[in-house]
Amino acid sequence: MNSEEEFFDAQTGLESDDSGEVSFKDALVFDSNEGTDGSSEQENGVWERRKALPGETISRSNFSVWSILKKCVGMELSKIAMPVEFNEPLSFLQRISEYMEHTHLIHRACSLSDAVDRMQVVAAFAVSAVASQWERTRKPFNPLLGETYELIREDEGYRLISEQVSHHPPVSAFHAESLKQEFEFHGSICPKLKFWGKSVEAEPQGTMTLELLKHKEAYTWTNPMCCVHNIILGKLWIEQYGTVEIVNHSTGDKCILNFKPCGMFGKDLHKVEGFIQDESKKKRRVIYGKWTESMYSIDPKLYETKKAEKKTGSDPQKEVNIHNPSETFPTAEVEEDDELPEGQDTVTVIPGSALLWRITPRPSHSAQMYNFTSFAVTLNELEPGMERLLPPTDCRLRPDIRAMEHGDMDLASAEKERLEEKQRAARREQSEGEEEWSTRWFRMVTNPFTGAEDWQYTGGYFDRKYTDCPNIY
Repeated sequence: MNSEEEFFDAQTGLESDDSGEVSFKDALVFDSNEGTDGSSEQENGVWERRKALPGETISRSNFSVWSILKKCVGMELSKIAMPVEFNEPLSFLQRISEYMEHTHLIHRACSLSDAVDRMQVVAAFAVSAVASQWERTRKPFNPLLGETYELIREDEGYRLISEQVSHHPPVSAFHAESLKQEFEFHGSICPKLKFWGKSVEAEPQGTMTLELLKHKEAYTWTNPMCCVHNIILGKLWIEQYGTVEIVNHSTGDKCILNFKPCGMFGKDLHKVEGFIQDESKKKRRVIYGKWTESMYSIDPKLYETKKAEKKTGSDPQKEVNIHNPSETFPTAEVEEDDELPEGQDTVTVIPGSALLWRITPRPSHSAQMYNFTSFAVTLNELEPGMERLLPPTDCRLRPDIRAMEHGDMDLASAEKERLEEKQRAARREQSEGEEEWSTRWFRMVTNPFTGAEDWQYTGGYFDRKYTDCPNIY
């Protein structure tokens, strides 16, 4: 692969994001005057996506987390009704749609002719899918059974539909497709949340499947583990860890990514390292970076050479600040496992590497908006005329999320309790009757690539036929 043609070189790419190959789009950042709900409208009447939430983050300083969690050590938290103070104003279905923030990487993969080149961009997409979780220390609202969410982004060339297909265990299924029939991205997630005294561990069980239709390729993988530290005392912080194996079922190529745990001294905080191997298990590319910042690709021989030089001290590499390449920092160290390491926004860039992906800078006021990205800020917005097009099951219409978004915690708590009781009553009614509840937009099938059970989109949602959809709110 010619890195100067296929990707811009890391040595020069750090100074500029002008390359159209894998750079971010800034379409979600606007300069127009905001409306009262954070949305904006230009003088010519063209509506734009909002860049702020209607209300600021609600503080939890007067709320005793320990009073709730002390009885939950080692338990599965999805079965416990948690206070609304634990939440951020999004449904888990909306949180899933954040996988699509970096859809330009899928489009890039579709355009490449070489299978290994496609794999490394797919690997970057898999990493980018969890990047929005950085500093997002509150949980999304648990979807109600039958809840749905749609996301149509014509500017990014895709549409998505998701549905809560099971309540116990909680399972959320999603299906995204290219508007030009270039790709399909689908899967299901059954989040397992456990409290371990000082931390909450989230295991996102479920398979992601990306199909590049032009190349007749299918990739599958599972997401890494996620842990939120210092639940009771101290500054909350997040780490992702575990092995992610991406398989190209058409070529036999694999990408094995290791999301490294922080470790004793914090030197591996946020780091991701791995490699691509072909069907004969020959290493073709080494992938490295941080899931909170950027990912790079390099030839394995060059990587091993630089690694050997570093061990012998002949190549003293420094931590490179991706925002200011001339500035360097030492590796972060901490004394205790659960303390947040004082890491910098840095990746040690090896000369000769190609930049695959770089995270989008968050809004300057993100901390006042639950640490949302610009993309996340738009997800619960009701576009003009949208209410008459949405089914009554869409989570944009949930009154508890809407109340929290506007900063009314009393109303959000009351509505959350009302909806949970309404859902319990519906289950009792179904258990007493003869008619069983059934999913509307997805059905259980066997994944043709993994052989495991999976949820498949049945089609028809975007025909806008919702006359018999129940009003679950």
